[in-house]
Amino acid sequence: MEYKDYYKVLGVERSATQDAIKKAYRKLAVKYHPDKNPGDKAAEEKFKEISEAYQVLGNEDSRKKYDELGANWKQYENMGYGGQGFQGYEGFQGFGGSGFSDFFDAFFGGNGGGFDFNFGGGRRSRTRTMKGQDLNASIDLTLREAYSGSQRIINIGHETIKISIKPGVKSGQTLRVKGKGNPGVNGGENGDLLMKINILQDPVYQRDGDDLTRTVNVDVYTAILGGKVEIDTMKGSVNVPIKPQTQNGSVLRLKGLGMPHYGKEGNGALLLKVQLVLPNHFSEKEIGLIRQAKESK
Repeated sequence: MEYKDYYKVLGVERSATQDAIKKAYRKLAVKYHPDKNPGDKAAEEKFKEISEAYQVLGNEDSRKKYDELGANWKQYENMGYGGQGFQGYEGFQGFGGSGFSDFFDAFFGGNGGGFDFNFGGGRRSRTRTMKGQDLNASIDLTLREAYSGSQRIINIGHETIKISIKPGVKSGQTLRVKGKGNPGVNGGENGDLLMKINILQDPVYQRDGDDLTRTVNVDVYTAILGGKVEIDTMKGSVNVPIKPQTQNGSVLRLKGLGMPHYGKEGNGALLLKVQLVLPNHFSEKEIGLIRQAKESK
């Protein structure tokens, strides 16, 4: 049985990071995918070879076992594991159940555990299904896109898929698209696509959970006497009542005008922080009245 140098197959160093291994695999998978090379047997075999390599190196646990095996391969050969199959197992019919190499089926065919790495003997290979590796991606959204919901077109190798994002999604939230990851082994299900959401900073609103906060400018006359101020919200313009003698820095709470509750009905609140605005010019009469009011205290 031939030892497989999976690092060489993917064209990476043994010290390569998991991210570098993933990038190398995806680049080669696009190049040699059967859909791009119809009828090309050599490309098909190459695609199978790089898929096999990534099934092992793309998973930290199986990669660790593979590295351990590589350092002790001569010991396995001396035990009779390097020739045409394993010696001493009656009725053993060989490998190949996964569609990958004998080497893969011998040591990784059972979800990375076809044989124990105990260096004192092995156990018979077991053909098991193995789920494919998950793929990770990130998506940037504006706050308004997160408010109303959005769609994104994602390219995964040779496939283009449309992602629908529900209103109210939060920054740091991970969305899962089932079956859009790497292919499984031995008929196992595909991995999933995991998308981490990043909400971009908004110039007007600050978000706290499902509540939104923004400032609202109120002229000094309305703050003293009371009245209404028209403001823009995510739902459109609304007239906000201002009570007489409203203080600078006061917070007004408008229920139901914040972010939608993700996957549920209703919205959080909109918090308006009052910022008093003085006029650019007071008349002499106004200044006199203000002085009179001050002196009367």
